Amino acid sequence: MLKHIPAILTPDLLKVLMEMGHGDEIVIADGNFPGAAIAKRLIRLDGHGVPEVLRAVLHFLPLDSYTPKPVGLMEVVPGDPVVPAIWETYRSILSEEEPEHSEIEYIERFAFYERAKNAYAVIATGETAIYASILLKKGVVLPEDAS
Repeated sequence: MLKHIPAILTPDLLKVLMEMGHGDEIVIADGNFPGAAIAKRLIRLDGHGVPEVLRAVLHFLPLDSYTPKPVGLMEVVPGDPVVPAIWETYRSILSEEEPEHSEIEYIERFAFYERAKNAYAVIATGETAIYASILLKKGVVLPEDAS
């Protein structure tokens, strides 16, 4: 055990976050996402929702400041009447944790799956909201952040 590390950040997840480099992407996936079928590396956090995982990850993972939109969401499929209320929760978390680098890109469904296939890892959660998967592009840790 270590001090000051949230229990939600498992050893496997911490290892993956440490291994990721600038520009690598990670997906925090909802329960319907086909993570096991497409992930290069799959981390299971089935007992947790995306918002709590997002908050914990963003506490340690900087978003890419060299990318105009370092956050990606799967856009709603045309004709689907769903309005993802969870996106407002994400905007709130992003504005708290990464206020200067939290622009969101809305990605067509199959393009999102392709990005996820190339992501460094996928975190599978038990999130029940639909359109709740979120993609993050890692930035750099600046010297003052490393201390």
